[in-house]
Amino acid sequence: MIQVGGLQRSTLIDYPGRVAATVFLTGCNFRCPWCYNSELVLPEKIKKQPRISERHFFDFLKKRKGLLEGVCLTGGEPTINKDLPEFCRKIKKLGYLVKLDTNGSNPEMLKKLISEKLIDYVAMDIKAPLAQFPKYDKATGIKVNLEKIKKSIELIKDSGIDYEFRTTVLPGIHTKEDILKIAKNISPAKRYYLQNFKPDKTLDSSYKKCKPFNQKELELIQKECNKYVPTKIRN
Repeated sequence: MIQVGGLQRSTLIDYPGRVAATVFLTGCNFRCPWCYNSELVLPEKIKKQPRISERHFFDFLKKRKGLLEGVCLTGGEPTINKDLPEFCRKIKKLGYLVKLDTNGSNPEMLKKLISEKLIDYVAMDIKAPLAQFPKYDKATGIKVNLEKIKKSIELIKDSGIDYEFRTTVLPGIHTKEDILKIAKNISPAKRYYLQNFKPDKTLDSSYKKCKPFNQKELELIQKECNKYVPTKIRN
């Protein structure tokens, strides 16, 4: 059973070019220190998080037919849910497009969703350069299988569905050179977004003291990333 921890009833931002609803699924296998959704990640906070029943969620979708075009599945990390394919199937049966947000740690689930045509758009977070184990582990707070991350990137690029890669960037985790390495790692690709770190809400409270890149620094990094992959800044 999918556990829904939140619902944004309408968004013009989360699904590019579409009017969509965003559903937040609980649980995550990463512990990114700057994460702003700790109530969907940490088990002790998940227990206190109000739940939305699947029945309520699908009743909502039925009522919004003709007003919404898509549903964004985010978290947490949606692909850790074994019932995700059936959840997507129910959404698709109602006529909605499905966008998946993922950290790329579960290429097996990703492959199933793509092959069964259960998703229409994928946004994958790249946490750090793919050749640097210590840096990726620091960015995610766990020991990461980088081969799975690389496999997910290739699956997405070869999928035939629309997609984006993105990185939340912050000094202390990323240098300019790190971000350029990520752009090289995913090249060639359709699009890459740089999302500047916001220190207002973090899983690790010490990261609230971190200062984000200033706009000029970010624009210079964006310009260099454009040599490898079309890159934009997402505020």
